[in-house]
Amino acid sequence: MSESATRTRPEVLTREQWTQRARAHEDRVSRYTQPFLDRRFRGEKHPVEDFLFTYYTLSPAQFTRWHPGPGVVLLGAPERADWKFYRPATRAELTAAGAREVAGGVVVDAAAFLTKRGTAVRFTREILANTAARSGTFDCFGLHEWAMAYRAEENGVRHEDAGLRLGSRGTDAVVEGHRIRCSHFDAFRFFQPQAVERNELQPTRQAQRTLEQPGCLHATMDLYKWAYKLLPAVDSDLLADCFELAWDVRRTDMEASPYDLADWGYEPVRIETPEGKAEYVRRQRAFAARGTALRERLLAATERILESAA
Repeated sequence: MSESATRTRPEVLTREQWTQRARAHEDRVSRYTQPFLDRRFRGEKHPVEDFLFTYYTLSPAQFTRWHPGPGVVLLGAPERADWKFYRPATRAELTAAGAREVAGGVVVDAAAFLTKRGTAVRFTREILANTAARSGTFDCFGLHEWAMAYRAEENGVRHEDAGLRLGSRGTDAVVEGHRIRCSHFDAFRFFQPQAVERNELQPTRQAQRTLEQPGCLHATMDLYKWAYKLLPAVDSDLLADCFELAWDVRRTDMEASPYDLADWGYEPVRIETPEGKAEYVRRQRAFAARGTALRERLLAATERILESAA
């Protein structure tokens, strides 16, 4: 659980302190954002590393911007006074934080955030809580990516920069020879038409609240989405932790896919073999454990936002 979850009174940061944290966050995330920006400038694409910046909607600039989360008074931060969902700290907050009133300061306005984004906060809390309450499923073997590449001779290959490791017929044979039970709507909606009926589940957007489960790689990646949708009412440390988990999950998601990524430096997880299945499940369980801890932190963040209106 993040430090902000156990805070009983506002924390106060001097300008030197909070700018140091902001620089540390920028340094942390720039190892991901800068290569993407450099590729975009050159007109290049990466089949694995671009995903978190092209599929998800948070821009690199927004990701780089540091937020302390609610309950933190930033002294000497006049440039943030007009930022969305920030406000001047009250006298009571400054006093409780031990700051001199004359010093002034700004805080994240969690109450205003809840007024404007209450529906999103409650939906996020519901889907996180429901997912946390379910048992993980660890026998899908990443076949959602194979279902997206099914019948490539008719549908074409989705990733123009990578061919199919087993070819079209080999890929089709894997799909046809396995049980497919994808529970994640945003993966299922990209299935090729001929693969849709092969899925034992038929996820919908409405059923997302009850179908998502913690073993799903895409549900784990989506923790990053739920975190940035709560900005600035969650802290950037939590956001970056969710991003880095999503980054690691994306790598495995593509290594276990039907695509040949050897030219990009990726070794396949050959889920069509018993050894590959075992390796996939090992990684899947490790991701689920990391995701469980982050899901708890995100749930605590939604509770703090909801409590701001109490």
